[in-house]
This record gives sequence, structure tokens and C-alpha cells, in this order.
Amino acid sequence: MQFAEVILEWYAGNGRSLPWRESADPYKIWVSEIILQQTRVAQGMDYYRRFLRAFPTVEALAEADEDAVMKQWQGLGYYSRARNLHAAARQVAERGAFPSTLEEVRQLKGVGDYTAAAICSFAFGQRVAVVDGNVYRVLGRYFALATPIDTSAGKKAFAELATSLLPKDTARVADYNQALMDFGALQCVPASPHCDTCPLAESCGALGAGNVADFPVKSHRTQVKERHFVYLAVSTPEGLWLHRRGAGDIWQGLYEVSLLEFDHAASIQEVQAHPFVQQHLPEGGVWSQVASQRKHVLTHRVIWADCYRLRYDKPLPLPPEFIAVAPEDLPRYALPRLLTLLLFNN
Repeated sequence: MQFAEVILEWYAGNGRSLPWRESADPYKIWVSEIILQQTRVAQGMDYYRRFLRAFPTVEALAEADEDAVMKQWQGLGYYSRARNLHAAARQVAERGAFPSTLEEVRQLKGVGDYTAAAICSFAFGQRVAVVDGNVYRVLGRYFALATPIDTSAGKKAFAELATSLLPKDTARVADYNQALMDFGALQCVPASPHCDTCPLAESCGALGAGNVADFPVKSHRTQVKERHFVYLAVSTPEGLWLHRRGAGDIWQGLYEVSLLEFDHAASIQEVQAHPFVQQHLPEGGVWSQVASQRKHVLTHRVIWADCYRLRYDKPLPLPPEFIAVAPEDLPRYALPRLLTLLLFNN
């Protein structure tokens, strides 16, 4: 059997039942693909359902305000995805219909080659290859491709190979694309792949050479940076102090309490000597530490976080760009998951 036929036969008995596969609505498919870019299916499922309940159509998403969108995304991380999704929904609303060609879909904010191909394949039945991390891994191992996937040459080579392997029957292309992704997610997994039950085992290049773990090849690894955060949850009778994070860093557009950043684990004396504390937080507040050196791992960062609560029994002048939020209104504000864990799960 040809490669595609083996994959499709495997898929018939092992494919995942996922709600977005039950629809040809490009909006629903698009939302699922954006959620799953940096999120496991098990985690993304509930977010997908909640997001569509809040914004059942692209028009509803386009009309929503940013805070409402970010609140629905809270906890998923990579918040630029939500901002781009929101902006692209407004692009679609302005043109009056969802674009249906690969070139037009690719022009939507935040939509890359993979997502555009997925939408065009799954929603519009077009004969395009969908190449995600799972596909890179399967093809890299099976064909023992030494070209690094994080280079322009590698991306081009894998795209051409993936296209050449598409079934001749256009009606089966969408199923094949789904099948190949599922095969990578369930069978040819990153660590300890199930080679003993793999239908491609006898012809797999990497398995035959005994170096499955070496594929797919990458030219370099991104260095992980460590950061030290100190959160100050300041409360007065008017509420909890919050401000919106600005551009140029993680969690852009989300709300947070006062954040001080150091290049080391800071002592309470160093925190209390910080210029922000000296300028805005007078004596008379009650300090309590609720977290110390909590480790929070992101893709390219490790954050070590301390968190203090600081309570005052009288109002204080708010620092620039801060608001005081009453406890009953806090659920309306999207916070980074780390801050939610520190403040509400301690």
C-alpha cells in the first residue's frame, strides 16, 4: 500500500472524534486551529466549546470588545492568538464573508501557512497539505530527512514532500490530513513512539537506522531565560489594584496587580525598598506573603514568582494606569494564569 493509504487505514480505526471535525464551518475550524496551536487537545476542548458559546459566529466575535475576548482566553496562554483572532474576525466581518482561497485566508491576521491550509482543506475541501508539528515528526522519521525543520529549506522540502503524498482522490485529502496529524499525536509521538504497533514500521527510515529519537532534525534550540517576578496584590476599601499589561512582553493586554521584576530572588527588604513601593505604598499597610519562588514554565522562559498581599484600611491615590476593582467585579478581568494561581489557589 502507498503511504497515504496506510495512514488512512490506520485512521479508520484510531482517529479521534473531535467536535470541530463535525462541521465544515470555516469559523469553527479556524477557532479550533488557533486554540490548538500551542494547546493540547484535552485542554483545548473545553476552551473551544466555551469560546463558541460566547462568540457563536465570526460576526459575534468581531462585535465583542477585547476584554471579553481575553477573558474567554484566560488560562490558555499565548494571548497574541486571541488578539489576532479578534482582529481577523473584524477583517472577515468587513468583507462580508469568510475568504475561501488559500491566498485570501493567509491574509487574515495571525493566520500562517499551516492554519490557512487547515481551513482550506477541512472547510472547503481543497487539495492542500496541512503540515503541523505532528506531520513534521512523522515525515521526518519515516523518510529519515536530515534537513532541519526550523530552516527555510526545511520548511520548503517538507511542504513539497507533504504535497506529493496527498491522495489522488481529492475527496479524501481532508481525511488524510486529519489522519496524518492524528498519527503523529497518537502513534508516532515525540517520546517513546509506539513503533512495535506501527503499520509503517517495516519501511520507516529512522526505525531501520535505529535513530528514531533524532528526528525531526532541528538546527538549534532556543535558550530558556529565567525571570524573577514579585507581585504585590494591593487592596484598599475601593478594591484590588490592577493595570493592563502593555505591548512588548508576555501576556500583553491582560490585567495584573503591581509587578516588580528583579534579576534575582528578592528579599522582603529589597521589595519594600523598591521605588514603586516607596512612591505609592505608604506605611500602615498589612503585608503577608502568599507565595515564594513559585516556578512557572513557559516555552522560552522560566518565571520564579513571589507574591505578597498588602491591605490598607483607607483609600490611597492610584498609581498611573491603575484601577481599583471591587471583589465582585474581578471575574470580568482576564489575568495571567500564574497570577490566578498565586492569588486564588493559595
